[in-house]
Amino acid sequence: MDSAPPANADPREHPRFLPVLLALSAGSGCAALIYEVVWFQQLQLVIGSSALSLALLLGTFMGGLCLGNLALPRLVSAARHPLRVYALIELGLGLLAILLLFVLPALGRDFPGWLGAGPADGGWRAGLGAMCLLPPTMLMGATLPAIARWLGTTPRDLSQLGLVYAANTVGAVAGSLLAGFYLLRVYDTVVATLVAAALNAVIAAGALGLARGAKAGQAAAPGAPSAATLGAPAVLVTIALSGFCALGAEVVWTRLLSLLLGATVYAFSIILAAFLTGLSLGGVGGALMARRTTRPGFALGCCQLLQILAIGWASDMLARTLVFRPVDYAAEAAAGIRFWSELIRCGVAILPAACLWGASFPLALAAAGGTGRDPARVAGRIGAANTIGAVLGAAVASPWLLPLLGTARTEWLLIALSTLGAFLVLRPRRAADWIIFAGAAALGGLVGATTPGVPWQLVSYGAYATAGDQTARVLYLGEGATATVAVTQSAGGTKYFHVSGKTEASSHPRDMRMQRMLGDLPALVHPAPRSVLVVGCGAGVTAGSFVPHPSVTRLVICEIEPLIPRFVAPLFSEENHAVLTDPRVEIVHDDARHFLATTSEKFDVITSDPIHPWVKGAAVLYTAEYFALCRAHLRPGGVAAQWVPLYNSNRAAVQSELATFGTAFPAATVWGNEGEDGGGYDVVVLGTEAPPVLDDGALQRRLDRPDHAGVKASLAGVGLGSARALLGIYAGRLADLHAWLAGAEINRDRNLRLQYLAGAARNSREGRAAYAEMLALRHPPAAPAR
Repeated sequence: MDSAPPANADPREHPRFLPVLLALSAGSGCAALIYEVVWFQQLQLVIGSSALSLALLLGTFMGGLCLGNLALPRLVSAARHPLRVYALIELGLGLLAILLLFVLPALGRDFPGWLGAGPADGGWRAGLGAMCLLPPTMLMGATLPAIARWLGTTPRDLSQLGLVYAANTVGAVAGSLLAGFYLLRVYDTVVATLVAAALNAVIAAGALGLARGAKAGQAAAPGAPSAATLGAPAVLVTIALSGFCALGAEVVWTRLLSLLLGATVYAFSIILAAFLTGLSLGGVGGALMARRTTRPGFALGCCQLLQILAIGWASDMLARTLVFRPVDYAAEAAAGIRFWSELIRCGVAILPAACLWGASFPLALAAAGGTGRDPARVAGRIGAANTIGAVLGAAVASPWLLPLLGTARTEWLLIALSTLGAFLVLRPRRAADWIIFAGAAALGGLVGATTPGVPWQLVSYGAYATAGDQTARVLYLGEGATATVAVTQSAGGTKYFHVSGKTEASSHPRDMRMQRMLGDLPALVHPAPRSVLVVGCGAGVTAGSFVPHPSVTRLVICEIEPLIPRFVAPLFSEENHAVLTDPRVEIVHDDARHFLATTSEKFDVITSDPIHPWVKGAAVLYTAEYFALCRAHLRPGGVAAQWVPLYNSNRAAVQSELATFGTAFPAATVWGNEGEDGGGYDVVVLGTEAPPVLDDGALQRRLDRPDHAGVKASLAGVGLGSARALLGIYAGRLADLHAWLAGAEINRDRNLRLQYLAGAARNSREGRAAYAEMLALRHPPAAPAR
């Protein structure tokens, strides 16, 4: 039995100070979520954005919370005033966060180069994540047991601790929205960190003031756990299963909701806010229930059984009802209600399950507590068990469960685990109990068996699932570690590759021309490219454009999602010259930044065809630091090519992309790909050491060479089979656009401004006007010396 703590604040004082304590806890949750968003953004630049890296990152973050829950009761004497301990924790957290402002950028510059690549790379990434995140997250985890030690373990105390948990989650909602919609959109990671650190300081001051105002009371008398208390192992395992299901479901549903709403940084903030809102509402309800019931364990078990219906409800909403409900997004945006509309859609789907998971935590506290126990140890163990489950759920859902089981079977697994948790705490003994429980289990099996998979329309068309081609034939649909992808074919025979709810590549003539441009333009500007790096596999057409070039001896394709080169690109083998069967090709399953940061290899051509910049996480492949990394990995005379979309974009986003590329390649040239109506659709920017000399005669002679017959034929297939046609798509130099780009926001690692600019412009059509403005400033290309 845990020993009782020495004298703490008089329990009769708690109601008087509870509002202040709730406000402090809310502020702590707000600061914690700001840090979480900032650290995830910064550490992805250091250890990469692959599914393994993100799993390690999230596991380390939540593992720190778990260790903090367990460590405080053992390392900090109960004789110390808990509120003063809480104040020191908040101050320490703020100081560590400020320290990381200096440490993380330095690691981003230097550490990946020390790692190298190879089998030990995953261990290095895990070690780096632990080194950075464990100290501050342990302090975050220590806050709950510190507060618990002041409150005590009577039913009234535990209900108040449940309210503290709920208030912390309410603050987390505010933090996620504040970081995603204001601090990082308007400022950067430095300002966001300083705001959170200032909040930590205010919380510490408030806790010290509260400690001075609280009277010392008498220690709780030692005694046995109350009659309502269950055996600790059953409660710990159940709350761990609850944490596993909560975070596993969050991963699954976040992917589905990001398809439905659009995978922008704003959508992810809304999804997180909706989930945390459910946890906070459930936390309040569970705390009030724990205060009134004499059987908190029974209530905890009922919450797990109700998850059968809640998970089934969310599954149906996300895969059937909401997907095929027509929404006028343009009208919502014009009316300024899109944020609330998306938040409501998220809430309708996931709020019931999130509320039940939120209620489980205070009920578990009440079920495991008892008179005479050190409240810090009770809260620490429950918090640690819940966090361990959450770590496992978050760590395995994306890299393993979704690729192996798919969405439907993963949700079925979550239903089964919830039912198991209910069995552990309800402990049916009588025949009637077994009948009721067997009926609930049968219901769970029925709900799980009817859980729908991901509809192909959602993967293909996202928010516009009802407006897409419903007659298309699905050639492939797969759920991977980082994305859900699909390949469809229209009645006319055009094939489309879809990811993140949008078309990323296709065999349509317009898209084929762009994909060829990304490969053939840099290969022809370079006199004789030997080694090539292609960022993003897609349909493989860009990579395949290098296959006919006779000088190419090595072709590296960097693709973060393994399903794409394995299943998607082979379906476009006719269009991509069967590139994946070429012996010169090497596939690297990693994000391009991490690959470039950890390799010493240099290339003659680096061509980037990443996902659209409005997709969360893609902006790291459009930063000034990334382009500088590309330049550093080019051989003398090397060429870098970058795709810049004009559709679904606006002037500010296009200007930001071009100006940012110009920080590394001031001599860059722009090449246009026009749509069927002659307007701008997208462009390619070529980065070279000096403005290229474009000699139409020399270029034509090169195309007419016998060893370039395949190149000429490939280009002819997209209307670019002659030097005149190629030079006809020349759209000018960045130097010509100097005045037009003045004031453009540079997308840097510390702000990732582009993902906010592009995310807000996802439905804009300003890119066409931007292209016309660029053409108006165009000067003729540099002519060869005669």
